[in-house]
Amino acid sequence: MRRASGSIFGLAYGDALGAPTEFLTMHQIHQRYGKDGPRELTGSPALVTDDTQMAIAVATALLDALENPPFTPDLITPMWRRRFIDWLHSPDNNRAPGNTCLRACRGMDSGLPWIEATQHNSKGCGANMRVTPIGLVPGFTDETRSGAAQLQAALTHGHPTGLAASELTAFATHWLLQGMPPADLPSALRDHSHAQRTTYHQRWLGDLWKHSSSDSPEAFISQGWDECLQALDNLDTALTLSKRDSDPCEITGAGWVAEEALATSLLCFLLFPEDPVSAISRGAASSGDSDSIACLAGAYAGAHLGMDAWPPTWRTQIEYADRLTRIGTAWDRPNTP
Repeated sequence: MRRASGSIFGLAYGDALGAPTEFLTMHQIHQRYGKDGPRELTGSPALVTDDTQMAIAVATALLDALENPPFTPDLITPMWRRRFIDWLHSPDNNRAPGNTCLRACRGMDSGLPWIEATQHNSKGCGANMRVTPIGLVPGFTDETRSGAAQLQAALTHGHPTGLAASELTAFATHWLLQGMPPADLPSALRDHSHAQRTTYHQRWLGDLWKHSSSDSPEAFISQGWDECLQALDNLDTALTLSKRDSDPCEITGAGWVAEEALATSLLCFLLFPEDPVSAISRGAASSGDSDSIACLAGAYAGAHLGMDAWPPTWRTQIEYADRLTRIGTAWDRPNTP
């Protein structure tokens, strides 16, 4: 099924499909694309945004780190830092990147420790738009997957909700890759949130919590899990009330912040669990952060259905196809039935 390839390419496909609609109203989207939203990639190549660029940075550093085991925070942190700074200076970094990522990366580029460079009050979706590669890596313990997901978020977004939402995004991708039925995702994510609610990953995050107003690491991280649990409540409501052709942001939020990006992208995927193009099209046809919503929906859909579920011509049309192929191929082998 090549699920890892399906996921990383699906992320890029959703990103490219949602990029042109990011700042359009629903009325404008319907006028331009019809009620179903965009369903075809445009351009040769079909350009992605900073969402895919940073996901590639996360994934490439992971591949490098896994060639030099054991995988530890001390090993991966400078690798992610270097990749993020490279992205900052890349001539391709001209796709309306988020201010939080830019400010944090500039701080790291100036020599600040990441724990000082990160934007402590930001829980923007930049924390989890790039995290799904961590869900594709085989062999991680749950603690390593959790800590790594939170750390990659923390390098730029220091708010606890960005950390928790990133962990849930990575685990959703991982569970789908391992064959979890999509309908089981909401309850699994809720159970995980309750189980992890007071777990602070000191080995991965250091003293990040001390830069907040919380009086303990447990109080710091529980704020993030509580906000994610509320987002999952909204997801449950949306799954009951939302229509397939309605704005997916109406109940779960516009996706500019991490917990909303998690919930709304899951909604788009769960409305169309066996139809990946419709899932990312619904994310693209939204009033919110359409590229981030669609890219996460695409990552889930590809992890569930595999590479062959996507239109075959898209594989050579999408920007960075060679890098996406390297990433997917590296992690397909251990997961191919």
